[in-house]
Amino acid sequence: MAVKTSGQPDAKGLEHRKLAVIIVTYNSGDTLGGLLDTLGAGLAGIGQTEIVVVDNASADDSVAIALRHPIGVRVVQTGRNGGYAAGINAGSATISPDADLLILNPDIRVAPGSVAHLMRRLSSNIGITVPRILHEDGTLFHSLRREPSLQTAWADALLGTKLGYGLDRGECVCNDGRYERTGLVDWASGSALLVSSHARASIGPWDESFFLYSEEVDYQRRIREAGQHIAFVPEAVFIHIGGEYSRNARLYALLTANRIIDYERHHGAVANVIFRLAVLSGELLRSIGGSAVHRAGVHAAWDKFSVQRQPSPRPSARGA
Repeated sequence: MAVKTSGQPDAKGLEHRKLAVIIVTYNSGDTLGGLLDTLGAGLAGIGQTEIVVVDNASADDSVAIALRHPIGVRVVQTGRNGGYAAGINAGSATISPDADLLILNPDIRVAPGSVAHLMRRLSSNIGITVPRILHEDGTLFHSLRREPSLQTAWADALLGTKLGYGLDRGECVCNDGRYERTGLVDWASGSALLVSSHARASIGPWDESFFLYSEEVDYQRRIREAGQHIAFVPEAVFIHIGGEYSRNARLYALLTANRIIDYERHHGAVANVIFRLAVLSGELLRSIGGSAVHRAGVHAAWDKFSVQRQPSPRPSARGA
């Protein structure tokens, strides 16, 4: 679909900036071409760009689609499906350390001029910028999040996103008005993130112990712990046509388990039990209607009571 942004960005100063785009693929042949089709206009105004597709051993034609696309793509084949964070790290290791890094899911579409808006907002203390994301039908995707806490967990469990919309106390920032203005956020969806070269050097690699989901929560928390910030830039407009986890029981179970694992790495035993109970309660309530997805969430949350995952060591602070 065509999307209008709120005017073209002033590209002054961007012609000498380096930008690398990393797209991690795994059997993404049905969506990758559409993203690449939008990048030419999406990257307008930026002088030095490189597009890198990191393929996690796809069995489809993802690599072929990337190689034959006229925009010009360099492909890194990992030879294994090590997960999203591992793919980002593999791609980051091949690009210049002084390049800003735009990380995109293959099911993202970029509106014209949007990346320049994100780049202009980076600064010495803004390490990540994130766009306004729309669903394919043009409605707003609530991509901004609060730091996971006992309050957000119980609000989500007892109220849910829809019922709790007016209170807006859960992990998702659901107030539409918040998406109309620039500002700092705790974290945002990992489907589209621009990371500054300074943040890359300061924070190091992504945590590969998260195969999928919660790796962006961990990474953006580390950004904040390093004294930098995440800024929301509504003038940058992206489209996200994904959301498979909401229909796939296996992926939803992984998302649920990783929510708990991420939280328990940063809190004490009592808080961990209360958080897990909140997640389990929410999944139980939503599984009453027979949802296979939420039944998978129940099993994943229940497992956390009997199997305590030991915290993995933090990635070494090497340049990504």
